[in-house]
Amino acid sequence: VPGHHFQIALQQERAETPLLMKILGFSAYSEGWGLYSEQLADEIGVYENDPFGQIGYLQSLMFRAARLVVDSGLHHKRWSREQGIRYMVDTLGDQESSVATEVERYCVWPGQASSYKVGHTTWVRLREEAKARLGARFDIKGFHDRGLDLGGVPLTVLEREMRAWTPQS
Repeated sequence: VPGHHFQIALQQERAETPLLMKILGFSAYSEGWGLYSEQLADEIGVYENDPFGQIGYLQSLMFRAARLVVDSGLHHKRWSREQGIRYMVDTLGDQESSVATEVERYCVWPGQASSYKVGHTTWVRLREEAKARLGARFDIKGFHDRGLDLGGVPLTVLEREMRAWTPQS
């Protein structure tokens, strides 16, 4: 069970996790992990012999790209709700009823869609930094264990802790 559901379950089960951390959510961390784990599934070949799975993965990437445009369109370009809906319908080919709730979510939660991508980019960058620092000693399972063991934290904390885990050789 990959993604943020797995990450949140681990966070909830840890006895050391303070109650406040079990209640609060850091969207960029957890949703970023969710996107990162989807990318990881593709990287390890989960969709190699599954064309429908590959299409689904690519469709989810397109959906998230459209969300980034709508989130920034609403809050930077001052698009109306209707402009956001129209953009998603035109871009994705979905029904208006399918995307209206998504657009309304971004209307009331500025930067929410963007936080997913910021988190994803951070997880990928930290993995590449860890590989560069550790070289042959890099262990992707250890990287994931360390990052998930932190629980849902702000990205600055994730960066600090992951860099401490990967000292310069």
